[in-house]
Amino acid sequence: MARPAPAAAADGNIEMTGLPMVLAVATLAFANFMVVLDMTIANVSVPNIAGGLAVSPQEGTWVITSYAVAEAITVPLTGWLASRFGAVRVFTIAIGMFGLCSLLCGLAPSLGSLVVFRIMQGLSGGPMMPLSQTLLQRLVPVKFRAQTMGLWAMTTLVAPIMGPVLGGSISDAMGWSWVFFINVPVSVLLVFIALRTLPRKDLTQRLPVDFIGLGMLITWVGAMQIMLDKGEELDWFNSPMIVGLAVIAVVGFLSFLIWELTQENPIVDLRVFRHRGFSAACFAMTLAFAGMFSSIVLIPLWLQTNQGYTATWAGYVTGFNGALAVIAAPIVAGMVTKIDPRRLVTFGILWMAMVMFWRSNLQQGLSFHQLILPQLAQGLAMPFFFIPLMTLAMATLEPRELASGAGLLNFVRTTAGAFATSLTTTAWSNSTTASRTAMVDNLHNANGVVGQMTSAGMSNLQALTVLENTVQSQAVMVATNHVFLAISTLMTVSVAAIWIIPKPKGPPPAAAANAH
Repeated sequence: MARPAPAAAADGNIEMTGLPMVLAVATLAFANFMVVLDMTIANVSVPNIAGGLAVSPQEGTWVITSYAVAEAITVPLTGWLASRFGAVRVFTIAIGMFGLCSLLCGLAPSLGSLVVFRIMQGLSGGPMMPLSQTLLQRLVPVKFRAQTMGLWAMTTLVAPIMGPVLGGSISDAMGWSWVFFINVPVSVLLVFIALRTLPRKDLTQRLPVDFIGLGMLITWVGAMQIMLDKGEELDWFNSPMIVGLAVIAVVGFLSFLIWELTQENPIVDLRVFRHRGFSAACFAMTLAFAGMFSSIVLIPLWLQTNQGYTATWAGYVTGFNGALAVIAAPIVAGMVTKIDPRRLVTFGILWMAMVMFWRSNLQQGLSFHQLILPQLAQGLAMPFFFIPLMTLAMATLEPRELASGAGLLNFVRTTAGAFATSLTTTAWSNSTTASRTAMVDNLHNANGVVGQMTSAGMSNLQALTVLENTVQSQAVMVATNHVFLAISTLMTVSVAAIWIIPKPKGPPPAAAANAH
């Protein structure tokens, strides 16, 4: 396979054609799919992982959040890494490291080691998302960019939904380790194609390393996530550790803001937030994506711990999100240039809020078909939310800021997903406890109920166990409905931010820029 060798333009663009272009696009899109997939592929596997490593399901969610936070830390660094070492080089190395870390995750003997390897996996996967956008813009001729960016957006939408389907099937059939092992051969193949296809010529420049800014970023994001993960276990602010982590997170965040805004060569260019449209879009992305991702995490947990579903079938239910999303994505991509994107985003978010409200009235004993109806409805709304919001976020930025903006928007998205996972599982657990307490306090004639069951042939212990399980199951159901109602409210509130964004003028800009 011949390596394309066209000369690089002054701005670093190298337009490819023919089979090399097709292979390059496939490599970029599939790499992005693999990274985003790993944000959710472990969701339905959490009970399997927890059982295999002898930890609680709540502790098992660290497998999800550790990856997301590590990924969030490196995403905003992408612009600097690409400028310093070259976009193609960073992208190729990241794929290789991702595969190696996936292998280590599958071999992990304990939760602690698994979390460490997931952090390494997230750090290597973070740059692949914005770099796949960037390289698509640099390597694909203008006439094909709309189609290729639509393909990229589709992988970003479908991957989080396919994750639970694949994760559940693989966990039940081969064990949770294979959830990570499957990345290894894929990574090897992608590295091979990238080395043979992607051009080596890349514009770079020597930039000073903002070690202080990087350290502050890792400190405040890490402290915040650990606080959210350990808060319930340590009784929140009654724990000196949680108080200390909160102080570190707040002080670290404020210090990070001040430092990055005053540096000539910051590790993260926060000046893009001076644009009203970008800031409002990030705010809406935070709330809406947090709500959407919370549902993707909560539904498999609820189905497995309360409805008796296996990981495979819980994944099937979750996977129906993608059925209509795949169909709607290219349609929405075409609508963005003809209809005010703010209207499309508003429709998408309000539609998802309605679906969450629908779910807040779920009952025990729903059939598989009843469970997938709201999944299908949510899938239809997701492209209306995601694709136009990406356009709106980038519309107000200057050309030189687009790369930083793409990285920060992905940072906001991945961080929102990580934080939402911790907050959702904590709120779900607390609401379950409160609901159970209220039910027990209002339980009438419990002795009579137990007496009826013993008269029917049960032992006293069996009768008490049935009564306890019934109360617990109903408490979980009530808590699940409460969480979905909160998500619905959160999404509705986020719509207000959409109309702060100025209406885009002229054709929508690319969702990412050249990293040079």
